[in-house]
Amino acid sequence: MFSPEMAMKLPANIWIRRQQCPCGDWKCYIRYEGEDQASISARLVKSETVPSQLSSESVFAPYVGQIFKSDEDAFEYYSNFARKNGFSIRKARSTESQNLGVYRRDFVCYRSGYNQPRKKANVEHPRERKSVRCGCDAKLYLTKEIVDGVSQWYVSQFSNVHNHELLEDDQVRLLPAYRKIQEADQERILLLSKAGFPVNRILKVLELEKGVQPGQLPFIEKDVRNFVRTCKKTVEENDAFLNEKRENELLELLEICKAMAKRDTEFVFDYTRDENGKVENLSWAYGDPIHAYSVFGDVVSFDMSYRSLTYGLLLGVWFGMSNHGKAIIFSCVLLQEENSHSFSWALQKFVQFMRGKHPRTILTDIDSGLRDAISRELPNTKHVVCIWHILSKLSSWFLLPLGLHYADFKVQFDMLWHLENISDFEHQWDLLVAQFGLASDKHIALLYLYRASWPFSFIKSSFLARTLTADFFQSLETFLKRILGAQTCLQVFFEQVSNAAYSGSRAKEGMQYLHIKTGMPIEEHAQGTLTPYAFNALQNEIVLSMQYVATEMGNGSYLLQHYKKMDVERLVSWTQDDEQVHCACKEFDHSGILCRHSIRVLAVKNYFKLPDKYFLLRWRLQNSLGTIDDAHSQGRSEACAQAFHSLAATLLTESLVSQERFNYVHRELSGLLEHVRTMPVVDEFSLNTTTVNEFNDP
Repeated sequence: MFSPEMAMKLPANIWIRRQQCPCGDWKCYIRYEGEDQASISARLVKSETVPSQLSSESVFAPYVGQIFKSDEDAFEYYSNFARKNGFSIRKARSTESQNLGVYRRDFVCYRSGYNQPRKKANVEHPRERKSVRCGCDAKLYLTKEIVDGVSQWYVSQFSNVHNHELLEDDQVRLLPAYRKIQEADQERILLLSKAGFPVNRILKVLELEKGVQPGQLPFIEKDVRNFVRTCKKTVEENDAFLNEKRENELLELLEICKAMAKRDTEFVFDYTRDENGKVENLSWAYGDPIHAYSVFGDVVSFDMSYRSLTYGLLLGVWFGMSNHGKAIIFSCVLLQEENSHSFSWALQKFVQFMRGKHPRTILTDIDSGLRDAISRELPNTKHVVCIWHILSKLSSWFLLPLGLHYADFKVQFDMLWHLENISDFEHQWDLLVAQFGLASDKHIALLYLYRASWPFSFIKSSFLARTLTADFFQSLETFLKRILGAQTCLQVFFEQVSNAAYSGSRAKEGMQYLHIKTGMPIEEHAQGTLTPYAFNALQNEIVLSMQYVATEMGNGSYLLQHYKKMDVERLVSWTQDDEQVHCACKEFDHSGILCRHSIRVLAVKNYFKLPDKYFLLRWRLQNSLGTIDDAHSQGRSEACAQAFHSLAATLLTESLVSQERFNYVHRELSGLLEHVRTMPVVDEFSLNTTTVNEFNDP
């Protein structure tokens, strides 16, 4: 819903986070951690550049001769000064000429002049309104001048003499000039009004949601009443206008999809129409990501965090993770309704686009309609609620009811979802709820209802391929904000997503070489098999495996203990016939990267390389999507590293012969290092083997 002012400021499509809470209470909405909701309001209007001199710190008294770039800058400056000093201002006279246009502006105190008697209305008991004007002479007069062909405004007169008392800070905020309802609050007010809330109740709801004392909102009941009355007709007209605009843009987007399908035979799309024959839902996918799905479609993240504020469309984006740890856009969908039926259609289209292959795991936010749709359309797919979506809502759910205890609650909640044992989780959950008095809290009940989908103890056996890491989730958030940040039409949005989809499916890890850390044959073999991203994760496990003691328990079982007791004991089983190793931590089942405990047992069993079954296709340098260039790139990187090591060792030996040699080498290497650091960085490491061979020649 929109205000009259907002209706005039919607030239393009605007995306915002979905604020409706998944608890089902329409009065409950989400303010996400780390995101200032005022930024949403800022995106609804055209950004205006505010000169640095207008900052809240620069509130010195204006003076005659002071220069401003525009009369609006001067008004803003004077208004800031007035608010800090207990009064407000208004615009009075303006004078213009044919050559200069408006060349004089008069700004005066809000109590300047006297109220002119008005003709009384023809009513039995007319209201007598007392005027606040008392002839105050405080003023600031501006005059326009042209200097070197550039217009500017200077203060020609200024007086700060008032004939009335100036207000204190807690009073000046109630002056009409400073009582403003921000766009984010306007939406909330209209929603509550449409639901039948009286104005006094709307104020109480806003005070509770914002956590402010009664009467401390930046507006009063009168402002809310006037706003609701003014908006009713405008909102109806604006809704009709936006519906028509949405229909036209969806039709244009449909034509773009048809044209794309003719140019690219692998591009696929589908759509539905409503009972009036108008485009209702639209879904599409690109050729390259569809091929990538055949290898990386084991885990998908279905993000529905954003909706179009302008058109009321819900955006769904299907993401995956490549073998280089990069996000891949598999498919997109635009839905008009947020219900189980629409979600089912979106899931059906996704599976159809991906040639009938179901993912092993799907990550989503909490949503009852989506959960029901997944259980119907993907019955054999594990549904996981992304913990980072939950953590982003905690402050909105529990900050107000817990107050000063929220910080303690958050610490304990973080420990809770990391627990590995289900019985431990259930026990600690009961303690948490009792300690903070949340037994009747609806959001605690919601989290417990979904407990099979988000705590680590319940999902550690589910394959997630490292998509639940904080870095990957943050990369998705950054991507969505970048793509959806601009106020663009649906066609431009489609082009941005297309570019990201094609580039994302081919993205590679920028780091092409990682040094060996342990010298273990297992590590050296893995380096030539896995991508740098996957090898980095496995290498960390290899390094840590050296900190464990393996005690044979019989029947191929080993008890793994950390030498400093910094980890719980782990039971690892190993069978020689099929080279099967299984650890109770289930890290391999969870990420596809063998854990430190299993690696330690294989090292005890004198393995010099890991069995091939523990190098999943999705993490390999060469898979069905890879090219031979990946292997060549890795080989070139290794050859270059060896060459550098050899040259550095020789240089060190020669430089230690004398102090003069050492000083010379140190000076030259320092200069060379500075030069290299200033060189431009390219995406691919493209040294060829000929260069390497020449580099090695004496």
